[in-house]
Amino acid sequence: MILVTGAGGAVGSALLEILHTAGQPVRAAYHAQRDVDQAAAAGLDAVRIDLGRPATLPPALRDADAVFLVGAMGPDQTRQELNLVEAATAAGVSRVVKLSVWRADEELTPIARLHRPAEAALQESGLRWTFLRPNFYMQNFSRQFAASIRSAGRFAQPRADAPISFVDVRDIARVAAHVLTTDGHDGRVHAITGPEALTYDDAAGVLSQVLDTPVRFVGLSDADARAAMLERGLPAFHADALIEVSRAYRDGGAETVTTTVRDLTGREPTTFEQFVRDHRSAFV
Repeated sequence: MILVTGAGGAVGSALLEILHTAGQPVRAAYHAQRDVDQAAAAGLDAVRIDLGRPATLPPALRDADAVFLVGAMGPDQTRQELNLVEAATAAGVSRVVKLSVWRADEELTPIARLHRPAEAALQESGLRWTFLRPNFYMQNFSRQFAASIRSAGRFAQPRADAPISFVDVRDIARVAAHVLTTDGHDGRVHAITGPEALTYDDAAGVLSQVLDTPVRFVGLSDADARAAMLERGLPAFHADALIEVSRAYRDGGAETVTTTVRDLTGREPTTFEQFVRDHRSAFV
């Protein structure tokens, strides 16, 4: 039995679909009871957990051999993920696959510093562990930028000129499914990227071509970008963290392209152009 935490999130939901379709015994863990009810109604083994409340974890872990661990980004993320590591150890779980973040071991960004303690705890736990460290998600474009692309033909981010090897969430989920269901990944770190590194201006060019309408990238000062995030309703903690991530990779450091998706899944990673084609309805 594989327990998928964060089953309602971008990667978790994609992973759940892959495992369920393949007939793998899987249990979906959600934070909201309505998500549990909907999943159960669809015939899934579903459970409600709260990583901040350790007492909710043992029932979810019952009979689980492996866990896909993803915590919700926020000030309490580290403690919550550590709660799961402790509960998994106590429950006799064999393997934990942790969804981490790009270059987490270097702790260059606030987000990396949220993830790294759980990685370290897993390394010391005696559990079999694997870390997945994906680069920036392509789905940020369809989830965060689509509204402004539709209404104004533009998207804005903190100023950045360096390329980024954006990766499709679906490819991350395919890697996770492979790691969770095959051997040979214990003690390994998989850095996951798309097939190419693009600047935001490059991405705007691809969007323009595929959507057949002009789309441009607007580079904002950090102060203006933070204000825009807050205006969109993003919590200050998240806005400040994202600004620091932009600073860390503004002049390079996120451009590396890996072959992880191809090596582990046997298929080429999704290009940004294909991603836009697949999600065209979000942008028009």
